Amino acid sequence: MKRSKRSKVLSKAASASVLASFMFLAACGGGGGGGNAASEKQDPNGKVTLNFITQSSPLAPSDPNDKLINKRLEEKTNVHINWKNFTRDVFVEKRNLAVASGDLPDAIFNADYSDYELLKLAKDGTIIPLNDLIEKNMPNFKKVLEEAPEYKSMITAPDGNIYAFPWIEELGNGKERIQAVDSMPWINVEWLKKLGLKMPTTTEELKQVLIAFKTKDPNGNGQADEIPLSFINKPGAEDLAFLFGSFGLGENPDHAVVSNDGKVIFTAAQEDYKNAVSYIHELYTEGLIDIEAYTQDWSTYLAKGKDQKYGLYFSWDKANISGANDAYEVMPPLAGPDGEINVTRTNGLGLGRGKMVVTSANKNLETTAKWVDQLYDPIQSVQNNWGTYGDDTQQNIFEFDEAKGMLKHLPLDGTAPVELREKTSIGGPLAILDSYYNKYTTMPDDAKGRMDIIKNIMAPKMKAENVMPSVFHSIDELDRLTTIETDLFAYVLRMRTEWYQNGKIDAEWNDYLKELDRLGLQEWLKIKQGGYDRATQK
Repeated sequence: MKRSKRSKVLSKAASASVLASFMFLAACGGGGGGGNAASEKQDPNGKVTLNFITQSSPLAPSDPNDKLINKRLEEKTNVHINWKNFTRDVFVEKRNLAVASGDLPDAIFNADYSDYELLKLAKDGTIIPLNDLIEKNMPNFKKVLEEAPEYKSMITAPDGNIYAFPWIEELGNGKERIQAVDSMPWINVEWLKKLGLKMPTTTEELKQVLIAFKTKDPNGNGQADEIPLSFINKPGAEDLAFLFGSFGLGENPDHAVVSNDGKVIFTAAQEDYKNAVSYIHELYTEGLIDIEAYTQDWSTYLAKGKDQKYGLYFSWDKANISGANDAYEVMPPLAGPDGEINVTRTNGLGLGRGKMVVTSANKNLETTAKWVDQLYDPIQSVQNNWGTYGDDTQQNIFEFDEAKGMLKHLPLDGTAPVELREKTSIGGPLAILDSYYNKYTTMPDDAKGRMDIIKNIMAPKMKAENVMPSVFHSIDELDRLTTIETDLFAYVLRMRTEWYQNGKIDAEWNDYLKELDRLGLQEWLKIKQGGYDRATQK
């Protein structure tokens, strides 16, 4: 994420866009604001003030207007945003309190609402449908939906309305898209070399490598302070669920995979899941698992990773944990006890459906829509997503090639990409399509490296031809899914954690399956299957 400082260097095309947007917004300014937090009237210079609630990283400026991207946006649009910004750890609570109090802002930016929350807020009249605003005021966004029409159906609720502006990021497609694998295993190749070990190719070989990491002092300091295996014990990129694929269908953060004949399967009720959990218990009994794995948060996990204490860990990108160096390499998928190798495809898509909403208190709808439309300009979207250029107060993500009207990623020079982006980008609604690369922007080096790994190492071992699509369920379906998943997913995680440590999965498996059904698994499967069939028109 980028920002701070003014810089007006734009391409000819971008300059034309600036001029057009000034004229655009001056014409629609409009008057008066309503409500306590909603927008107030236009000032004498024609500038409109809009009031937004948002969230950002603790690494970012507390006032989003200190970010260079937002400074440029204000110059470009003649719209001032009065931000009420909260750090991520308290954002949801603060956002919900503001809505419950009726003290509504004009919009909620980086709202990250779930589908259920969107439909509930719409039903309550808290947020408004956006269809007409998009049609009349948002040529950039309409162009995105024309080029990639599949997103139109994905962001449209069952009642035919669009209730939120989306975040869209394409990086590859099918089995080779960047989100096809969430959690990747990174192994300490310096330790392998020091101990004369080869990269493991099977789950048994991995166990022996981890034992060597524990017992043979690979860091050479004479102390048994190495951590053979670490992870964060909850669904996400730092979980060790990647290993489950060696035993069969594998596991996903949402516990769903789709068979090649289109059947939705709950991963945590399968026999191969039981075998995978038993394998993790074997590692536990050998003392190979970080004792903090079950309780640690990101900061603790990161601190040990930066000190390169791990033999094997899991993350989206090693640069974020152990640094962009050669100490760690991705570990290829392992053959399980039956010799089979499988990489489970993640259902995630580069789509955030509830990224920004407009409230019923907003009295400057046309201005708001035109401001948001600027975020869908390709050059603007790229910066909002990753960061900007021309900031003389800190490291930049990009340089701007005026002749080509193109943003080129700069080397990170050892900086963790997530940290630099969180300091400088603004996120929010945006669209980056595959067609934008080498036209409006280069591909980030870390993304390119990750996609090479997926293409050459992971995708060839992906057995599944199908994934769960991004289904927009009805509010009744979402009500049931939310209710069921609250207890069902918590129970799955609790039992998995206990079994890792106590090894009682075989004895308790049948009772576990019965409890899954009691918690609503069969209804969950029925709703998920119905959504899959509708989305794939079966």
